[in-house]
Amino acid sequence: MTRLLLIRHGETTDNARKIMQGQTQGELNETGFLQAERLAEELRNMPIDAFVASDLHRAIQTARILAKPHGKQLYTTPLLRERDWGDFTGKYIPDLQGLPFPDNVESMDCLMQRSRRFLDEMAEKYPGQCVAAVGHGIINKAIQAVYYQKNIRDIARMDNCEVRELLIGRP
Repeated sequence: MTRLLLIRHGETTDNARKIMQGQTQGELNETGFLQAERLAEELRNMPIDAFVASDLHRAIQTARILAKPHGKQLYTTPLLRERDWGDFTGKYIPDLQGLPFPDNVESMDCLMQRSRRFLDEMAEKYPGQCVAAVGHGIINKAIQAVYYQKNIRDIARMDNCEVRELLIGRP
């Protein structure tokens, strides 16, 4: 079994401003750096074999902080990217409530397929290992929805730098 530590990146400037980031790069703010440093200290003595992150800057920033005490290389994957919010990207989230999704928002089917591919890839590449994977709010919910075979709406929102553990692959 692969022990997957699914982590949401630290807080960004746009998180604090309630801006829909989607697949923009993003930048950790001061709170986000402190969250990542706190989590790195919590994980310092945990045997983690690999660190994987979304290829978006905010996840990479967080993962680098987490990986540093372990002296491990960081790997990135577009499978962990946040959902593509299309024309909603860059908009103030409260203003989007109740609006129909634009046609260019990544479909739920595509998001769930990407999540399944991520889980399969981690189980295949890291059998019997512990992997810290830094992603984003919605993709992390989708990964858990696939894992638990639930609707994404039934998965609780993850806070910045929150960790959820999943055991994937064959025993």
